[in-house]
Amino acid sequence: MNARLLGKFAVWLRWACVCAGLSGLVAGAQAAQGTCLGDKPLRGVNIAGGEFNSQRLPGKLFKDYTYPTAADLKYFADNGANTIRMPFKWERVQRILGRPLDTNEVAMIGKVIDGARELGLCVILDAHNFGGYATQPLGTPMMPLSALSDFWLRMREAFPDADNVAFGLMNEPSSAARADWAKAAQDAVTELRKAGSKHLLLVSGAGWSGAHDWMERRDGLSNADAFAKLNDPLKRSVIEVHQYADKDASGTHNDCMDPARMQATMKRVTDWAKASNQRLFLGEFGVPPTPECLETLKAQLDATRNPQWTGWTYWSAGAWWGPAYAFGVHPINGVDRPQLAVLKAAWGAPP
Repeated sequence: MNARLLGKFAVWLRWACVCAGLSGLVAGAQAAQGTCLGDKPLRGVNIAGGEFNSQRLPGKLFKDYTYPTAADLKYFADNGANTIRMPFKWERVQRILGRPLDTNEVAMIGKVIDGARELGLCVILDAHNFGGYATQPLGTPMMPLSALSDFWLRMREAFPDADNVAFGLMNEPSSAARADWAKAAQDAVTELRKAGSKHLLLVSGAGWSGAHDWMERRDGLSNADAFAKLNDPLKRSVIEVHQYADKDASGTHNDCMDPARMQATMKRVTDWAKASNQRLFLGEFGVPPTPECLETLKAQLDATRNPQWTGWTYWSAGAWWGPAYAFGVHPINGVDRPQLAVLKAAWGAPP
């Protein structure tokens, strides 16, 4: 049996176990209806861990990196989230470019998806690779643009459940040239649709995908120009933007812009999306738990209550962050973090 057939068999076997009731992640729960493709906005959190220790590749599972647990999923589902964005490293899932996926990683990711499905959570699989693979940026001889399409076509085979799984093609592709990224992303969308994928696809803007500099030209090209004509015959692709609230929008400082400035920043990219007939998803944003920053967070979430926005995922949850990470929203010793109250209010709000 060749490697690809072995991978398909592993997927079939996992599904057989789920159907037999062996997943055991949520006792007695009924399978939820599909969440990724519904009309309800996708609102949730990133649960980090699969992308940790990227200098150690592939690394050791549960030592260098981890995936969400059943308890992680249940905590956020119980608090009202309907979406989990799950970062992972491409190099761990596909150990050699152009070759079959690693069956152990596929099984671990599949276990998360199975648990999320039972809780009614959409899982966005986020290739957290910043525009490259190992040390090679997309568009170089060792990393052709076609590698992105090859990877996601294999992921489509491994994770065919479009109702409950969405594909985030690349997180913040900052190491790739803008034109190269725009072409690789469009090619991946085209090839996935040709192969029959019905998944929701999230296409990051080039660079750091920031809303604040969406109109600025770099390498002779702005994100506004590069993605205005992104084409998906199924119209199930959305543009993923990120926007942190600190002084340089990097998400590395504990200050926050005032709420009015945040709303103006969000409005500019919203207006662009409407004019370009594109939809948006806010894939990363986060604030420290100061009163001022929580007000900015509220303003940012209010700005996404617009038909152009399909939803958002806060950065970040994940037990491995620990209590020192100011933006963290994972509970500490069973105690909710202050930002959670703001997120819960938005999770409970109507569209």
